[in-house]
Amino acid sequence: MRNVLVVGAGYLGSEAVRVFREAGLDARGASLGGGEGSLACDVSDADTVSALPDADAVVHCAASGRGGEDAYRRVYLEGCRNLVRRFPKAKLVFTSSSSVYAQHEGELVTEEADTIPDRATGEILLESERVVLNAGGVVARLAGIYGPGRSVLLRKFLDGDAVIEEDGQRFINTIHRDDAARAILHLISLSPFPAGEIFNVADSVTMTQLGVYQGLAKIFGKDLPPCGPRDLNRKRGWTHKRVSNDKLRATGWEPEYPGFLDAVPHL
Repeated sequence: MRNVLVVGAGYLGSEAVRVFREAGLDARGASLGGGEGSLACDVSDADTVSALPDADAVVHCAASGRGGEDAYRRVYLEGCRNLVRRFPKAKLVFTSSSSVYAQHEGELVTEEADTIPDRATGEILLESERVVLNAGGVVARLAGIYGPGRSVLLRKFLDGDAVIEEDGQRFINTIHRDDAARAILHLISLSPFPAGEIFNVADSVTMTQLGVYQGLAKIFGKDLPPCGPRDLNRKRGWTHKRVSNDKLRATGWEPEYPGFLDAVPHL
């Protein structure tokens, strides 16, 4: 494997390209508008995808731009179909989301757990996953991504907008952007390639919402946020679960930042 194409060269994708190049691979990014060294590509458009250069490995990490069901179908479902048709022999990795797990009783969630999303967008993600898995690709279910310049938890805490929902015992599942990029590199580098497999990509230390804010209060010398009701309108839905990364770690991957608070000094 020498040539890698990252479709969706945004916050995660651009870091993935950097990590691939650092590993000695010939990596290129593709984004909707192109620019900054990336190819222009609308992953939902078959003609645009057909014009992409050949690659030994392809990563789909394009985002829906906070869109609804229609955007999910275009970017994820049609995007995966188009990439499968264009790159039938390439190693394909699709970055899905751990939001497809809708558990809300604090369960430990592995890749074999039930996936019954509470939103239609989650069902579209699952359908997109099936397209990739049936073609021999790999699905990486990412927890909530945070990293340099991007952390909803940290921003809300520092801005004074954070709220501890009820007793704060809801589990928060996250993954640092850089660890996610290295996980993708790890997956496409595995020999043999784990075709048709699903891997959760999450921090090793799952914290409660209260634990996160207690840690931030200690680091910054600030008071805890006030308590309030559940936020049922969050993008990823309201869940209460612990996403296990044991399967991925068993292949040799380890996150540089085991938990969210380990990364805070570097954000």
